[in-house]
Amino acid sequence: MPADYHTHTPLCMHAEGEPEQYIDAAIAAGVTEYGISDHAPVGEEFFDDWRMLESQLPEYFSWVERAKAHAGDKLPVRVGMECDWLPGCESWIQDLRSRYDWDYLIGSVHYINDQWDFDNPKWVGSKWAEADIDQVWETYWSTYIDMIDSGLFDIFGHPDLIKKFGHKPAGDLSRFYEPAIDALATSGAIIELNTAGWHKPCAEQYPHSEFLELARDGGIGLVISSDAHHPAEVARDFEKAKAVAKAAGYMETVLIDKGQRSYENL
Repeated sequence: MPADYHTHTPLCMHAEGEPEQYIDAAIAAGVTEYGISDHAPVGEEFFDDWRMLESQLPEYFSWVERAKAHAGDKLPVRVGMECDWLPGCESWIQDLRSRYDWDYLIGSVHYINDQWDFDNPKWVGSKWAEADIDQVWETYWSTYIDMIDSGLFDIFGHPDLIKKFGHKPAGDLSRFYEPAIDALATSGAIIELNTAGWHKPCAEQYPHSEFLELARDGGIGLVISSDAHHPAEVARDFEKAKAVAKAAGYMETVLIDKGQRSYENL
């Protein structure tokens, strides 16, 4: 089973489970490698209620060491973080990269339009109800491209997360996908096929199959991720995801060890 590199810990305040439980679930699922990548802090300020604070990084490293100790020689454990792309975050991401010998950093966009956390369910009946969907998508993808162009990340998370609640512009969506694909191809970075989308209102993996096909044509590497927030979610829907990836033309996924890549056949 492909490696699962996008998983969380209770330090993000919206996940549960002990490291030993996640490792046991990963071993039972038969994943090649297991990666821990919780929501990165953005400093000491209480920015939102779904990430750790900077002062909790030692707790995170302890959680990781418990996971590695429990895995022993049964399963390689990789370590990263999921980092939000926010205005002026570049120096902080560079600082964060120096805090640990990371295997990878995931870049994600959860905020647009002056810190609107668009994937938060609390906005479904307010901001989303009033939003110009075309404009929201344009802003999201422009922000996503800026993140890609920064060169700060190894993997780019759930590329079309903006569709989470089922809001999509009319017409051919390749007009949004193609500029992002061009940026990804230039950057040489990796994208993830994130299975969590099948359990959200959009009922679709992130990203859409058309995006995956374009990414494959652009030579962009792929990982498959569960975005697990509970041990039972580790490697969830990976067989289904493998079929989707193959249908898009992918024959392999990427393995990452301290930023160095190797490849595993699907």
